[in-house]
Amino acid sequence: MTLKPDFDKYPDGLVPTIVVDDKTEQVLMLAYMNAKSYQLSLTDKQTWFWSRSRQELWHKGMTSGNTQDIVSMQIDCDEDTLLVRVNPAGPACHTGHTSCFYRNIELNSAGGK
Repeated sequence: MTLKPDFDKYPDGLVPTIVVDDKTEQVLMLAYMNAKSYQLSLTDKQTWFWSRSRQELWHKGMTSGNTQDIVSMQIDCDEDTLLVRVNPAGPACHTGHTSCFYRNIELNSAGGK
């Protein structure tokens, strides 16, 4: 049985994809794959995504050189989210940070309990 994401579960056909550094276990980013970017990722063994803002396929690192070589891919129990473990060639975030998750929200800030 070959597992693959159920792109039809989402109206836009985009499956959330969590990217993790295989060596450090650090969550690097959250992006979205459609059927085409998923297939390109499997073929190239590098991450491809669908850019929601630009409405186009996006090969991670194409312009920056910060590519992500895929080590493994896992799918969740509902087959609608991917976890991709990578060896990154540089920072994942367009700001230059290693991870897109570099800012902390204070839990005692206004609006919290």
